[in-house]
Amino acid sequence: MRFVHTADWQIGRPFRQFGDKDAALRLARLAAVENVGRLAQREGAAHVLVAGDVYDTESPQPKTLLEPLERMRRFPGVTWHLIPGNHDPHRPKGVWDRVREAGVPDNVRLHLTPEPAPLGDNAVLLPAPLTRKSEGGDLTEWMDRAETPPGTLRIGLAHGSVQGFGTEGEASNPIAPARPERAGLAYLALGDWHRTVRIGPHLWYAGTPEPDRAGSQEEGQALLVDIAGPGAPPTVTPHVVGTHQWVDRRVQLADTTDLPDMEARLRALPEPSCAIMRLTLEGTLPVAGRAALDRCLLGLAAALFHLDVDDAGLLVRPTAADLEAIDFGGVLRFAAERLKAAADDAAQPADARRRAEDALVQLFVRASAG
Repeated sequence: MRFVHTADWQIGRPFRQFGDKDAALRLARLAAVENVGRLAQREGAAHVLVAGDVYDTESPQPKTLLEPLERMRRFPGVTWHLIPGNHDPHRPKGVWDRVREAGVPDNVRLHLTPEPAPLGDNAVLLPAPLTRKSEGGDLTEWMDRAETPPGTLRIGLAHGSVQGFGTEGEASNPIAPARPERAGLAYLALGDWHRTVRIGPHLWYAGTPEPDRAGSQEEGQALLVDIAGPGAPPTVTPHVVGTHQWVDRRVQLADTTDLPDMEARLRALPEPSCAIMRLTLEGTLPVAGRAALDRCLLGLAAALFHLDVDDAGLLVRPTAADLEAIDFGGVLRFAAERLKAAADDAAQPADARRRAEDALVQLFVRASAG
């Protein structure tokens, strides 16, 4: 049997911190759904299992409600299996009742109750839908007792945090790590964690198909799962389906000569215009180097989709050449000396020293331009 495992689409999620780029990031989440469909179509996977959080909220706008349904409708040869997650739990008159009222495409199955459902001719799906954002008990426990025909593959579908493997989940919703063994599952498809994670041979998180936060998964992925038959271990292959990369980079600088190498490495991303980068800079630069760095960062900001720079750990230490470039003597040189002393004064608050450094750089830039 072959199917695709995905989760955490969170359609409608806002990205207000990106200003007018918010719309592009929202649309990328819908493009990821289409890419998942293309993956299933290309690889001959008849089913896509969506392990919760189809929507970002319980009350999406009417257009937002329909958008993922219309994307799934475009792949009539693929059957999509959806369960509610902690962002979109199934409550009376909630988002999933609205979905049913709007009309579900023929190739979409909503699993809103914990009961076995056919998954092709030789497999049964055991879903564990959420009816609240947070559950104190393990909703996958019912799978241990679920009755299925002999010789069929038992596939679990759930949304929550596997106990004993960190705190990556957004809500409690505990899941026992031994559930595949206890319930005789050939595979347990999980959602909630936004990174692709293998907990065990039969237990995987798909991660989000379109990244949405720094410090997590850089590329959006979906999992292609192959199971030869009862008792056979699953073969799981991650496939990139997202548009944007959320990357973290940390760079140590010691001199102006480090800048060309840094810029080349940061520009070496496969698709710079789709990269959202969080750049942390540390070390020490002369004033001339800091001015060159600012020019470099301006170019990178234009090349990337978005650039955030944390330079709190980067110090500016003027050299004699820096001071001479500002002025050999006179008022400007006097001002530069005063600013250098303030920047070097360990007794000054950090923000005061930073302001002195910034003023030195501006003084250097203006003197160089003159």
